[in-house]
Amino acid sequence: MPNLNVATDQNADTCVWSRLKQEAAAFATKEPALSSLIHATILEQENLGGALVNHLSEKLATQEFSTLKTRRVLTEAIEADPELVERAAKDLLAVRERDPAAQSYLQAFMYFKGYMAIQTHRCAHSLYNSGRDLLAFHFQNQSSEKFGVDINPAARIGHGVMLDHATGFVMGETAVIGNDCSILQGVTLGGTGKADEDRHPKVGDRVLIGAHASVLGNIKIGNGAKIGAGSVVLKPVSENCIVAGVPAKPVGGPCCDGNPAGTMDQKFGEDL
Repeated sequence: MPNLNVATDQNADTCVWSRLKQEAAAFATKEPALSSLIHATILEQENLGGALVNHLSEKLATQEFSTLKTRRVLTEAIEADPELVERAAKDLLAVRERDPAAQSYLQAFMYFKGYMAIQTHRCAHSLYNSGRDLLAFHFQNQSSEKFGVDINPAARIGHGVMLDHATGFVMGETAVIGNDCSILQGVTLGGTGKADEDRHPKVGDRVLIGAHASVLGNIKIGNGAKIGAGSVVLKPVSENCIVAGVPAKPVGGPCCDGNPAGTMDQKFGEDL
């Protein structure tokens, strides 16, 4: 099972929040058309948790479930999980560091739906763990409709996780993603049957999963593994192993640095 404990650098949220506010102030002056939105989303908030609540509530509210009610419930979800904001900060750091399209923390925070979808899931997971199942499924549904990402509230996700592009990502009830992983669009972490049991993948730390790959069944994907785009993985994958194909098989030798999620290098070697 991947280690889901938060890393020791517990000030990630403070550092990210400081940088986010600096960028927000600069962009509010640079782009007057967005000034009011930036002030409401970032500059008028007291901390990263408040900004997350405000931003997500505007995205997830409906006519029947108002922005005010959404804000209250998301606040309760964050209060119930003291580590949630720290994990959100590390997710934002991951996006900024790994995605060449991310030109600023502000851009990723406000407009990258993969980031917003993961934070919605974190709130839904907190509600689920608090026994508020139906509310958790409400936010799962809203995330699916708004962001094109469907993560069961019971699923577990570590910190420093990036969903790149994110559209079509599906994660089942008993699936687990470890720390510092990078996952592209269209990926499925699914089961192979309808039995009510532990039936979904367990993805380790620093794993890179390429676009439209399917990882199916209660199998373990080892730390530092790389899964090629379009692959169908039905068997466990060893640490630092590269797999690709339908069904997926080892190719191209081991991941030399053990952190393909950080490098985002999706090649399998010059001979392939």
